[in-house]
Amino acid sequence: MKNFRFIQQRAFTLSHATHKKVQPSVKTKNSSSYEWLSRQLSDPFVELAKKNNYRCRSAFKLIEIDDKFRILQPGHVVIDCGAAPGSWTQVAVKRVNADLALKDSPQGTVLAIDRQPIFPITGATVLSNSDFTDPKSLENVLSILQGRKANAVISDMAPNATGIKELDKENIIQLCYAAVRFAVMISDKGASVLVKLWHGGQTKTLESDIKKFYNNVRLFKPNSSRSDSAEIFLLGKDFKGIIT
Repeated sequence: MKNFRFIQQRAFTLSHATHKKVQPSVKTKNSSSYEWLSRQLSDPFVELAKKNNYRCRSAFKLIEIDDKFRILQPGHVVIDCGAAPGSWTQVAVKRVNADLALKDSPQGTVLAIDRQPIFPITGATVLSNSDFTDPKSLENVLSILQGRKANAVISDMAPNATGIKELDKENIIQLCYAAVRFAVMISDKGASVLVKLWHGGQTKTLESDIKKFYNNVRLFKPNSSRSDSAEIFLLGKDFKGIIT
């Protein structure tokens, strides 16, 4: 339990952070609207998301990560932390066959949890207005799983941007530690954890800490992640389990 207590200490208080996806910093409303529209119109993944009925372009980040590292398999139990609006959950449902679209494959289970409302997603259990760091939410998840454990805990969440780079990086690192702590408590041996962060001074420390629980840890930036974005994903594979 030594390592588990260690990760508990790393999970700082999150009272000032939310699970919303980050919105770009802006100077004026008009300039923001123009920049956003310009970027949307020139982004091929925005159009692909529409064609494939994904709620936002971020779906392709998870698709690319899973195509490369195979963390989502039919029959798996997956928990999407900070899931709103739900594009990662949509991908997870298909990849683990939670919607039984693959007739000859085992059915998986996908739970989507977020403080924000999430519209229903076929094949997923949606826990809106729920904070995954709240012990009551953990109890609810455990009740739904009925003794099963997660094969993957995934998170594309980030705190609201303050515009102060160092503070923003610190806040997202705190969220990463919280997600890893949650994953450690609820994962099956051999499971994976995937979190988003912004490349910065504490990245190496986080990577080193996750290695205490996962045998294979690496950083990865999908091609579908915008080139001007500082976001990067940290993947831990092959959870060692908790030795009591």
